Amino acid sequence: MRKFLASVGCVLGSLFAAEPIPLIIAHRGASGYLPEHTLAAKALAYAQGADYLEQDVVLSKDGVPVVQHDVTLDSTTDVATRFPGRQRADGSFYAIDFTWAELRQLRVVERFHPKTGKAVYPRRFPSGVGEFRINTFEEELQFIQGLNRSTGRKVGIYPEVKLAGWHRREGQDISKAVLAVLAKHGYATKADLCFIQSFELEELRRLRGELGWKGRLVFLTGGKSTWTDTPEGLRELAQVVDGIGPPLSAVAEGRVLTGLVARAQAAGLQVHPYTLRNDALPKGFGSGRDCFDFLSREAKVDGLFTDFPDVGR
Repeated sequence: MRKFLASVGCVLGSLFAAEPIPLIIAHRGASGYLPEHTLAAKALAYAQGADYLEQDVVLSKDGVPVVQHDVTLDSTTDVATRFPGRQRADGSFYAIDFTWAELRQLRVVERFHPKTGKAVYPRRFPSGVGEFRINTFEEELQFIQGLNRSTGRKVGIYPEVKLAGWHRREGQDISKAVLAVLAKHGYATKADLCFIQSFELEELRRLRGELGWKGRLVFLTGGKSTWTDTPEGLRELAQVVDGIGPPLSAVAEGRVLTGLVARAQAAGLQVHPYTLRNDALPKGFGSGRDCFDFLSREAKVDGLFTDFPDVGR
């Protein structure tokens, strides 16, 4: 099921060691089994054989990069009961309104609907069980590098700079904060096992230009995009980024390929679609393994985000 590249440097001309195809990218860790973005979920994903572990990064009030998918805390923590009255006018609690010392006090739970309290994925880890906490971006990198040292494996990281424009309007520069942590821990070039991803193309341009990031970049798309709909747009993207991250629906409609993967690869881009979930499969697939096999063999994706890393392995 998994093919291996034959030599060093044949992926987009970079100089890092050959990597498996497709890469198994643990979406928020092994989030199909444990609460997302907890170190427990990352440890399980690591043990299940993931090639890369994803980190969504937001900032605290005092500028500490923390690993949290949303800029709000409503859906994955007990913030409403621990800090009542700290929500904004829209009713949501924002991470950037809390210091790191305060965020550290929150208990992380399985994702739920704040209005109803019901779990988004009812058959996953039970809500309210266990003592899971938010961790800083730096803590997670130290954790992964520690596992790499103790196991002898080389598992990469895949941070997303969340809502960079929104953070700047809030008075903070999340891209600079993320790059500072990456540099401190030895992630700086395309030879390092790191992809930075973002939905904001202008921020990716800024990372590559103004901020001087020499490592790999991935442009996330929400589906239809003027940049990914034409060969010309893809070639222009390839001047800035190393890959694209489209939703699964942009790669195939059921079992019918859209042609996006082939077009992007022809432009020199890797394709890492999101997100394969055993409990929310695209139409036409009977199991996560069936879907992974299709995306690997038929769609020929370069990497795949999944809540269930063990399926691909």
